[in-house]
Amino acid sequence: MKKLPIGIQTFSEIIRNNYCYVDKTLILDRLVNNGKYFFLSRPRRFGKSLFLDTLKEAFSGNQELFKGLFLEDHWDWNLVYPVIKIDFGGGVIKDPKKLETSIREFFQELKEKEGLTILNDTIGGIFRELIVELEKKYSNRVVILIDEYDKPILDNITDSLVAKQMRDGLRDLYSVIKTSDAHIKFVFITGVSKFSKINLFSGLNNIMDISFDSRYATICGYTEKELTVFQEYMENVDRDELKMWYNGYNFLGDKVYNPFDILLYLDSKIYKNYWFETGSPSFLFEIMEKKKYPVPDLCNIYLEESQLSSFDVDSITLENLLFQTGYLTIDRVEKMGTDFYYYLIYPNLEVRKSLTSHILDFLVKEPTIQSRNRKSLLQILTSRSLDSLRSLFQSFFASIPHDWYRKNQLAGYEAYYASIFYTYFASLGLDVRPEEVTNHGQVDMVVFLESKVFVFEFKVVELTEKGSALQQIKEKKYYEKYLDPSVEDREIYLIGVEFSKEEKNITNFEWDSLIDLQKKADD
Repeated sequence: MKKLPIGIQTFSEIIRNNYCYVDKTLILDRLVNNGKYFFLSRPRRFGKSLFLDTLKEAFSGNQELFKGLFLEDHWDWNLVYPVIKIDFGGGVIKDPKKLETSIREFFQELKEKEGLTILNDTIGGIFRELIVELEKKYSNRVVILIDEYDKPILDNITDSLVAKQMRDGLRDLYSVIKTSDAHIKFVFITGVSKFSKINLFSGLNNIMDISFDSRYATICGYTEKELTVFQEYMENVDRDELKMWYNGYNFLGDKVYNPFDILLYLDSKIYKNYWFETGSPSFLFEIMEKKKYPVPDLCNIYLEESQLSSFDVDSITLENLLFQTGYLTIDRVEKMGTDFYYYLIYPNLEVRKSLTSHILDFLVKEPTIQSRNRKSLLQILTSRSLDSLRSLFQSFFASIPHDWYRKNQLAGYEAYYASIFYTYFASLGLDVRPEEVTNHGQVDMVVFLESKVFVFEFKVVELTEKGSALQQIKEKKYYEKYLDPSVEDREIYLIGVEFSKEEKNITNFEWDSLIDLQKKADD
């Protein structure tokens, strides 16, 4: 039985040590035969490093590693190219001087390994001279592979001054690629985000961005078909549940599974938030707080193509970062006139549960209370004891110290209360749809649990006001959209929740069931 390549990003180790390998070399061949300069954006731990290492071994002429793979009979193994592979994935660099030191150390190791004499002293000068000297040594042009090219910037994204310094330092390095074109065979650059060509690649305008090219949509991640590689591990696996947890990433082609999740799940056969737990999205929360972002709006995001594909340190949007870092993915694309609009959704259950749970922790800073309340919330919804729902949330809001409201910017805007409700329900993995459009207007939030539907309307009111939230649901008949005779034993509950900014709590909570409402009408 072949082993699972958990955490292994070295192609030669996977092949030589009998690990499972999903053959991506057909895409590799297509890539190399269709251009010279390429850029790929994918979320972290998605297989970018392994693909780069596979490229390195192919250009280095290591034919024995490709036995039985597509590339074995589709590559000229007589040609050996010098390869410069730069990886910024290791460690966190917070100082521009350390970035320069790190690059110098890499160049020094490469120079010693290849036995080259380099006379230049600047970063750009050393890089260019290495390219020229390697071409002379191998009598072939140079292949340049850059992994996690943007990590030094992203590691400092909430400190715009340092982020700009990192960007400028990297620009000096990357600008060498353009001026060395005559000595270069192939360039492949990967990262999580796509920063502006103008501000980072300094005129390298001929680089082809394949991040949303359907021909390369499955270059990273596993398709449903590719899971056959792990057939020995798939016995008794519920494929529908596996898909619900880890599939759903869409790069305008076949949807793919997160490879990190798949490998760890197949090893343990336990559904967990494997990928999410490997990185902290705290920088996203900081931006969310700074912009006073209404959390339910995460379910109603669409971006123009230009917004989706690139940004810079001076023009960062939360929506763009959420997409490029893998917390949202493409649901559908719509064309309006000459413009394309990309509608985004959570890719799968893992991300929806984990992200909303972490946002909830960030919103209220009381993880112990949240954990207990989430369990109680699910019991309340299942048992239909909705009077307990009021007590649950009232006690929760009452537990938040008033001093926290004073210090936290998010608590100062009306959508804060709706955000709390939304994140509680979404963190349970329930189907939560905020701002649902009906033919009578827009309802604030709808929650689906088995055959039950809970229709919510939220209002921030003065202390003297009462009863308008539930009344609005009834008058506008928001519930009619969910009357579905094909769903057996469907139950619809109408819930009006009213908050007071002054009291910082729920001042009125009313609910009704559609069955009771209809009985009253009949009477």
